Amino acid sequence: MGRLKYDGTAAPVIIDDVILAHLKIVIGTKLRRNESFLMTWVRHDGGEDARTTIWLHPAIPLQFGFDDATMHPIDPDRIASIMTALNASGELVLDEYIPAPSHS
Repeated sequence: MGRLKYDGTAAPVIIDDVILAHLKIVIGTKLRRNESFLMTWVRHDGGEDARTTIWLHPAIPLQFGFDDATMHPIDPDRIASIMTALNASGELVLDEYIPAPSHS
């Protein structure tokens, strides 16, 4: 599981390495174009907020951390799908990429 760290103060978003590799390309593309946008997700860490939304801006520090050093293959169709959804709404919703923990 990888970590998406934003602004250096908030707890990281924990995301599967393969998904994070795809999100890195989408987010990097938007920020390289100086296109700010919202990113939101359901929190499963028991914190105060059940859902968090942040404003992603090129000037705010962002770090992608991967547990696996291997560069994962990128699926261009997945990139296109994520980018299309983001461009349609102006918001990158991570809910489907961050599964709720299983209580076995």
